[in-house]
Amino acid sequence: MRKTIAAGIVAGFALAAGFVAPASAISATTADLYVFHGIPATPVDVYVDGALTLDDFQPGTFAGPLDLPAGDYEVALTAADATDDSAPVLGPITLTLEAGKSYTAAAFLDADGNPTAKLFTNDVATTNAGEGRVTVRHTAAAPAVDILANGAVAFSNVVNGAEGTTALPVGTISASVTAAGTTEPVVLGPADVAVKDGVLSIAYAWGSLEDGTLALAAQEITVGHTNPGGVPSGTAGYAAERDAMMQATWIVGIAALLAAASVGVVVARRGRGAKIES
Repeated sequence: MRKTIAAGIVAGFALAAGFVAPASAISATTADLYVFHGIPATPVDVYVDGALTLDDFQPGTFAGPLDLPAGDYEVALTAADATDDSAPVLGPITLTLEAGKSYTAAAFLDADGNPTAKLFTNDVATTNAGEGRVTVRHTAAAPAVDILANGAVAFSNVVNGAEGTTALPVGTISASVTAAGTTEPVVLGPADVAVKDGVLSIAYAWGSLEDGTLALAAQEITVGHTNPGGVPSGTAGYAAERDAMMQATWIVGIAALLAAASVGVVVARRGRGAKIES
């Protein structure tokens, strides 16, 4: 059954280019939903089950979380001055939310420049003491790239719509990016990124290279950490193999986002509708 969101819930939204959400327990009977608007140069109104829920939602910003009953929600994005949802610029699409989970619904451009959407599941499990969690999401119109870790290819042909997530000891890690199939020249990086204790940090590359609108957006959700007693707070105590694997995995993800802002040429074309992926 579709659930209708009351207009009063809208007041609980917070919008920012860099978005930080406080720690909060997710109910076993409801879901948390954030929204990311990654379609450039297109302020929109957001309708949920036919009701206006977000007014004049700006590109590059976030909203949420909404605490919603589990179920299906029909979402449509319209022009910011629309009087109803009869002529959407994206949708209608159906979001299926499960109880006890956290989601970010992202509207963005696919690799060919067409508006699309995807429902990402946020990993909000408690981290170990001395660790943070990093998720990266490639939501920009950009071609495949290769990801280099310490100068060596760690992953090839990273594509639009991909994401990666891992837990890492608190600290900084370096990553760099090249055009697919090459190791030189480095077109982006090396870049150092912080890993924060007990925090889920989510980065998005969004926009269109062809239109000159590529940008980065950041979302953080405090998830908390376990009691530090007996738990290593840094890399000490971790096997070298595990540490290297974690670093390589994380580098793949963060570089994928950074890469979208740096290489390739795409043909931007806009579609009016899209089917949600999950």
